[in-house]
Amino acid sequence: MKKDAIVAVVGATTNREKWGYKVYKALKGYYSSVFPVNPKYKSIDLDRCYPDVSSLPERPDIVVTVVPPRITEDVVKSCYKLGIKSVWMQPGSESKEAIDFCRKNNIDVVYNACLVVDGLKIGFDKDE
Repeated sequence: MKKDAIVAVVGATTNREKWGYKVYKALKGYYSSVFPVNPKYKSIDLDRCYPDVSSLPERPDIVVTVVPPRITEDVVKSCYKLGIKSVWMQPGSESKEAIDFCRKNNIDVVYNACLVVDGLKIGFDKDE
């Protein structure tokens, strides 16, 4: 994924102890456009937070989910409708239904790997 990629983090949070915050901050420090998505917040670290993927000002190249599996299942359906082609499901946010939906609808899906711990190390950050 190129450094100028547009990334959305669904489940971003203001709680610095949670993975939603850690993932958001790690990506924000690396990519030029990272949008927090969580209907509970108006902003995260002074960045506008969006209630859902469809309300983002730009279509993301990748959506990262840091939410319960049932929410991820809705998120991947939104990604399909919006033409988003890549989803990274943080451990604990994946479900068989969400993974199968992505595969059936030609959405690249990564799961069983933590983006912060594994992602940058395994080449997620390499230009394609």
